[in-house]
Formats: sequence, C-alpha cells, structure tokens
Amino acid sequence: MTEKLYLNNPYLREIDARIVEKIYKDGKYYIKLNRTIFYPHLSGGQPGDKGTINGVKVLEVYEDNMDIIHVTKDNIHSDKVILNIDWDNRLDKMQQHTGQHLLSASFYKLYNGETVGFHIGEDYVYIDVTLPDLTEEEAEKVEIYANRIIYSNFDIKSYYIEKQDIGKIPVRKQPTVNSHIRIVEIDNIDFSPCGGTHLRQTGEIGLIKIRKWEKYKGNIRLEFVCGNRALSDYTWKNKAVNDISLLLSSKDKDIYGKVKTLLEQKIELEKENRSLREEIVKYEGKELLRNSFKVNNRSFISKIFTDKDLKEINAISTFLNNVSSSIHIFGSSKDNKGQFLVSVPKDLDINLKNILKDLSNEFEIKGGGSNNTVQGGCNSEDLEKLLTRFFETIKDKLRAG
Repeated sequence: MTEKLYLNNPYLREIDARIVEKIYKDGKYYIKLNRTIFYPHLSGGQPGDKGTINGVKVLEVYEDNMDIIHVTKDNIHSDKVILNIDWDNRLDKMQQHTGQHLLSASFYKLYNGETVGFHIGEDYVYIDVTLPDLTEEEAEKVEIYANRIIYSNFDIKSYYIEKQDIGKIPVRKQPTVNSHIRIVEIDNIDFSPCGGTHLRQTGEIGLIKIRKWEKYKGNIRLEFVCGNRALSDYTWKNKAVNDISLLLSSKDKDIYGKVKTLLEQKIELEKENRSLREEIVKYEGKELLRNSFKVNNRSFISKIFTDKDLKEINAISTFLNNVSSSIHIFGSSKDNKGQFLVSVPKDLDINLKNILKDLSNEFEIKGGGSNNTVQGGCNSEDLEKLLTRFFETIKDKLRAG
C-alpha cells in the first residue's frame, strides 16, 4: 500500500521514496512507490499532480486499489528516488478545489442550493447547483459572502471519522464510503467528505470570482476562478477594457454605452445597406433582362461578372426568377476564381444536374444543385468555355423538345 503523504501535508514539494514495483508495458513504465506526494488524477474530481521522479517526467498518476501508480516513458534505474511535484500546479488545484468547497457552502447557506456537479478544467472551474434560476443580485451576494470568509482567513483542517459518527457533524453532503471518512472542515463553516488536497487557511484562496452561469439540466451551472486564475482573468480583462477605452476615446466605465451605441448604429447601417443592395440587384436584373436574347422562344441571359461573387449572382438570379421565365447562364471571374450559376424555369423539362454530371467529364468542376439550378467552381481559364457548353447543351435540348 502506498503511503499518501499529500493527504496529511499537501505542502510537501520534494521527498525521497523507494520503488517497490516497476512494470514495463506498451512503451511505458508503471511504478509503485512505498510513499508519494503525487495526487492521482481525478481522484474525487481533482486533476492529478505534475512533476518528476529522479528528474524523469511523470506522465500520469492514478489510483489502483490502495496503491498509487506513477507512469513514465523513461526508465528509472535506481530503487531509491527523489520525487518533485510542480508546486505552481499543486497550489492552483488547491486554490480551485478549496474555493469550490467555499462557494458551494455559500450557495447552500444562502439559498439552500446543493452542489451536484464539479469540474476543474485547465482554465476555469464549474459547479452545478440545484437552483432553478439565479439573478445577478443573488450571484453577487454569494460572491461577497464567500470572499468575506476568504478575507477572514479561517483555518481549514482535515480529519477522519467513522460512519456511525457522521450524524455528529453537519456535513453538506453524504460520504460515498462507509469507513475512514475524510472530512475537510472550514472552521465550523463547512464540513465536506473529500479526498482532495486543500489549503490550510481560507486567505490562501485569494479571491473567488464567478464569471458566468447558465441553466443546465434543470440546475444552474456556474463557471468561476480562484486565486492566481482570478488574477490572470482580471489581468487580461483589464487590458482588454483599457485597449477598447483607448480605441473609443472613452473612460473605461463608459465603454459599454459607447459600444452599445456603435452596435445599434451598425445594425441600422446594415439595414440601409441591405435595402441599397436590393435596389442595385433590381436595377442590374432589369438591365440584364433588357439585354436578353431568345432561342426557340425562350429568353436567355448570359454574363460573366468580374466584380461579383456567387452570393451576389445568386441574388440577381433569384430576382430574375421572380419577374421572368428566363434561362440564366452566369459566371464570375472575381479574384481569379472561376464560378458559375446556371438556372432554368421549372416548367422546362431540362435536368441541369444531369448536364452538370456530363460536363464534369470534360471540365474539372466542383459543384451541385437541383434539377433547375446548379452552381459551383471551375478553373478560371475554363469558365467561358464551360458556360458556352451549358448554353449549347440547353439550346439543343430546347430544339429537341
């Protein structure tokens, strides 16, 4: 059985230990030690520690019954080893995990909201709380309450009790084991069964900041950060606010109103722009219709645009379909890209998909569509020839019909 030193003293950063078993499998070494300071990955929801054994990087740490398994890629040749953990990573996980206990306790005390989900991610932490909804005022009240406990610097301790003694303390949630139950207590404020690593005092959490929340499976899912993560979160946001403030020549407290005004102006301009584009489409469509030509009493409109992409050509074709029964053979050479759009009225027994398939044997084409409209791309140097082939094929089918 591995002695788990991290449970009694999570502040140990380096120790000596002895390898009791080493197995080589699938290109990795699986190592058991007589004792360890490495916390196993996702034991109780907490990510595992990072670090080295005799300078060799530990890839993974996991629990196997009563043992802790350390996985390395490189071999360790000595039975006596020195373990080092990444302290910044350990401190971060302790700040997030202890902060989670405190935030969960705050929701429970203020609104009777129980925590039913918990995850420490690489950037953010979240909890799922049994509340149907959460207002800005309620979230702020919880945040203030939790941070006042942090500033008061209450002691945090852990100890073990047995199942028959669980009723003697006001645990926030029931334990998942039946004996040797580890309790993490925040100085008579919160009692939680937990096997994670925690800080000695609430002041070491530094700060809890709720970032956002949403409804999730009938509960509220909150995203938050603690300690150094909260400082990093504030740092980039402060820079972003200052940069936007400078860009808009406004005070930082005024930028929301300024951005809101700019957004409203943008929406209004987009509406005007859409109206103008619609007028331009109508004008260009009517001009194309005036220059149409007839084959077998059917109007053809054909043009290669140099200043329009397929989206703009589609708008013109749609307008023409609404005002005429013409056949459209359009191309675009904008930005040296060959694009095409061909459309026939629905009353014509002409299948453009079949024509496109046949022409794909002659040209390098990417595209598709329906029986009445096809569009796609081709080599720019083939565009004019491709449109001519569409015209000739449609013309032949009209004459055959």
